[in-house]
Amino acid sequence: MRYEPISRDLFIHHRKNFVAQMKPNSLAVFNSNDIYPIGADSTIPFQQDRNIYYLSGVDQEESILVIFPDAPKKEHREILFLKETNAHIAVWEGEKIDEEKALALTGIKTVYWLKDFQKIFHELMAQCETVYINTNEHYRANAETETREMRFNKWLREKYPAHQVAKSNPILQKLRSIKHELELEVMQKACNITNKAFRRVLEFMKPGVWEYEIEAEVMHEFLINRSRGFAYTPIIASGINATVLHYIENKHQCKEGDLILFDFGAEYANYCSDMSRTIPVNGKFSERQKQIYNSVNKVKKEATKLLVPGTDWTEYHKEVGKMMTSELLDLKLLDKADVQNEDPKWPAYKKYFMHGTSHHIGLDTHDYGLLHEPMQANQVFTVEPGIYIPEENLGIRLEDDVVIQEKGEPVNLMGDIPIEIEEIEELMNK
Repeated sequence: MRYEPISRDLFIHHRKNFVAQMKPNSLAVFNSNDIYPIGADSTIPFQQDRNIYYLSGVDQEESILVIFPDAPKKEHREILFLKETNAHIAVWEGEKIDEEKALALTGIKTVYWLKDFQKIFHELMAQCETVYINTNEHYRANAETETREMRFNKWLREKYPAHQVAKSNPILQKLRSIKHELELEVMQKACNITNKAFRRVLEFMKPGVWEYEIEAEVMHEFLINRSRGFAYTPIIASGINATVLHYIENKHQCKEGDLILFDFGAEYANYCSDMSRTIPVNGKFSERQKQIYNSVNKVKKEATKLLVPGTDWTEYHKEVGKMMTSELLDLKLLDKADVQNEDPKWPAYKKYFMHGTSHHIGLDTHDYGLLHEPMQANQVFTVEPGIYIPEENLGIRLEDDVVIQEKGEPVNLMGDIPIEIEEIEELMNK
């Protein structure tokens, strides 16, 4: 991969924490993602399953990780099964991971070729009682495509019906939500690349450019900084497009007097960043645009202060809702009657701010994390309030990624990315 290698100490640490949560005499299995076909002989660029990457650092297709801490043979307590490589494969596809590279990358000493998997796995299954399978149970997950992991889990249940089956997901939901210092360093790199891209856009932006031209400028900056590209499908939304929350066409021309909303972030070493900024196409905010922008920025700053250990997810969003209601009253977008007569299930402020304020971020843009548990130190959240007013042809969203601290306010991984009106205008007009 093009990114700088991550210390194997991170993946050794992750496996140690996972093993501590496993039942006695159990093993866990994790598969790489498929390479998905498009048509003819074309495929979607490979992206690794986040869980096998989290536990091993292996970023290659057709790989399997087996963790069996109570295995009778010491060499079978951690095993990697990898796609066999040879001189012919190296010519056509480039080098693959071999035993020596696997040890350096992951800290795992036992490596077999994938062709030996069923034979060795059968031996291991005869020695264990419980097998942990890898399932995606994120609260937003909605996969219609059968993954390699799904096929494997189906095969395993049919082949070994007498074994107890457990889920690795509840363990990983907790572990992945709390970031190691090495993970935070990688996420900071992703945010730094995003910073460079946004500053590039501030110099490039002017009336008449097209949204897709801006997307190209961002991608250029990502690629020259060793990022694979966007962590998620980017939103480059000018004028009325900014009032469509998931506008991704990025196909319209940016007009004089409009605002343009950006929601993009660089990926680095499979870790994500997630930034939103809103700037004037012509480099100068109108007075009305400033009013609304400052309200969003105020809510963002106050919401960030609430992200401390012990905060309840549901109560946090209720408090942010109160902040936004106050701002919308000041902006004359709501009146007291709107608030007094609101539906508690869909408060009045939702007319102009209809999405949530924060989500976990890490290996996934919407990362794993148990929302019913209090917030903890070293969890990373986005903070992204917005106000969307179709009748005024504008939408404003501001978003940063912040790390909860043991004490004090969160640390903003995007702290150097311009956000104040004065700085944005100065950079756009220098």
